[in-house]
Amino acid sequence: MKVVLQRDFEGLGRIGDVVKVADGYGFNFLIPRGIAVLADEGNVRHLDHLKRLAEQKRRQALKDAESQADRINGMAISLRRKAGEEDRLFGSVTHRDIVEALAQEGIEIDRHAIVLEEPIKTIGVFNVPVRVHTDVEARLKVYVIRE
Repeated sequence: MKVVLQRDFEGLGRIGDVVKVADGYGFNFLIPRGIAVLADEGNVRHLDHLKRLAEQKRRQALKDAESQADRINGMAISLRRKAGEEDRLFGSVTHRDIVEALAQEGIEIDRHAIVLEEPIKTIGVFNVPVRVHTDVEARLKVYVIRE
């Protein structure tokens, strides 16, 4: 029997693939669990339509991410912190501090998008990578200045 996979399934294929399986495997395992549907003309057409919609959404999300990355690339934020000798901060600048500063500039972003190896602990200028989308990364200039 032929079935259309509704989600990725290891050992069988990816979403949308039409695969040939044993009748018992299809009727007793794949179809009841929602992993696949019978590969008749209507189901194949419906899945093709869903694939086109998903691709359209993905393209729009990528376009939005690129425009947000353009805004972030041309931006710089300043954070004031108390510092001691040798320009070491009392505390540090973390992901959340950067997200809050971006929110004040009108850019809402998840804190996990900020790529910091470790919190910033000194006064200076830092280029911080911001992963806006899986395929799009921006660079934000962060000025940490003495309070």
